[in-house]
Amino acid sequence: MFKDVKYSLSSLIGKSYFEGVARANAFFGKMTYDEAMAIANEEVSFFDAAAQAKNDSLLELVGTTVIEPMADDNNDGAPTDSFRKAEDKNASPLGGYGCFRLGEDGKLYLIGKSEHYHASLGHAFAGYKLIDNARKLGVLNATHNNTRGYITRLHERRIVAAANGIADNDDKALDAVIASKEKGVLNRVINLETGSLACEAGMKMMLARFYHLSPELPAPKYAGKTPVFFVMADKAGGLTGNYHGTTVIAQTLRGLWEDFREKADGAEMWKVVSVRPNDVEDFRAKLEKYNSGNYKTAGFMHEIIMMNYGGTKLEPEYLRTVYDLCHACDTPTMVDEIQTGMWYGSVFLFRRYGLNPDFAVIGKGFPGGEYPASRIVTTAEYDNLNQFGALVTNGQEELAALAYIITIKYVQENADELDRISDLFEDGLKALCAKYPQKLVAADGLGLLAALHFHTVEEAAVFTKKMHTYCIDASAQLYKPNCVPGVLFKPPVITTEATANKILCVLDSILAE
Repeated sequence: MFKDVKYSLSSLIGKSYFEGVARANAFFGKMTYDEAMAIANEEVSFFDAAAQAKNDSLLELVGTTVIEPMADDNNDGAPTDSFRKAEDKNASPLGGYGCFRLGEDGKLYLIGKSEHYHASLGHAFAGYKLIDNARKLGVLNATHNNTRGYITRLHERRIVAAANGIADNDDKALDAVIASKEKGVLNRVINLETGSLACEAGMKMMLARFYHLSPELPAPKYAGKTPVFFVMADKAGGLTGNYHGTTVIAQTLRGLWEDFREKADGAEMWKVVSVRPNDVEDFRAKLEKYNSGNYKTAGFMHEIIMMNYGGTKLEPEYLRTVYDLCHACDTPTMVDEIQTGMWYGSVFLFRRYGLNPDFAVIGKGFPGGEYPASRIVTTAEYDNLNQFGALVTNGQEELAALAYIITIKYVQENADELDRISDLFEDGLKALCAKYPQKLVAADGLGLLAALHFHTVEEAAVFTKKMHTYCIDASAQLYKPNCVPGVLFKPPVITTEATANKILCVLDSILAE
């Protein structure tokens, strides 16, 4: 069972800050100082035994009609054709609780992939009541980059602490890390809105070693060289295996805008090279090739669990070896933890892997779906952009930073139980592969970030459709060429043992049909 984590705003963020907030409320005549402090001191239970029991009691109702369906829905919005084609209004939410969503059709759905991988704490997570309390107290969400609020500054410290394995209360160790100028020490945070912008910020910092962002900045270290980005390949060796956002350059990395990318390559502006997953010799050979002549490797970007490519897992030994190769030839490494961040007890999966990246990109699970709020964490060495090089106007939102702090705190205090449930779920998928070898090729991923691999794309598509008839979310990446025929799962980190077993039981039933 998960621990009953309890905090007030004062105990989580700091009493002195909320004393200041209380004085501000009294000044503006919104409430008295004492009334404000009562809200700041209200202790909130995040996910207690009663909430876990309520979550489990709903499992037997998944797939059944529990309320009257929404009538006469003629509201189709005004989407593009591609969005309209993918839409399923029946499953659109009327409400939700824990690991569940209530659809417009009145049925209860189990969010087997945390909506689209971002509802890390499910729906209506009680700990987020602290955000409501902060809003009652008038904590300003909209701030300026030059007036970053107390909560934003605090959440940056909590991110750096988690990235370096430092306890929250060890301010001396944390201050030393933040002050460090050494290579490989993650101690700089840029606050952005989406994962795409966070990944692009990393690419900008890599490109700043080749091109001038602004004329007043120092001469780039590798001016005149052609920057070469390394990304993960698909099973045919092509570019479709990686995914680092939807900005134009990020999309060229995964094979889109092909004629545009080829023109950039021909003009020696930048080059994209794919490296085969878990193949050290392929990486070594390409690293040698593209650190010669006029080429220079600009950076290696990767996920750890490739949830945008069939849930393929990169092995720890592989990543540790290629990181050593990269660091030996001054090639920065960027771990994209938009998918994996906050889904493991270590908060950052790269820590569990024993990696030392130059950039770590986070988002999705950290604000728990409450706000679009992604971050890039980097080192003093790559602090090479001016203030306007990577910022977004809304990057410093105080309530989004509070969502980060709440989520980090919950996962850290429940690390053991989260990892236990993750192992249980992974072991259950492997057991299904052993039970149905004629139907399943393998189970991939790690813990709750999981995939079942089938022999053909058609089999994966049929299985996914069957999952949806049981009202359990799953997805298959059927739109990608050369993709592993996998069905993907990513239940929330509040997944109880009963919830994990429910999903496994349904999988077993479908495979047995």
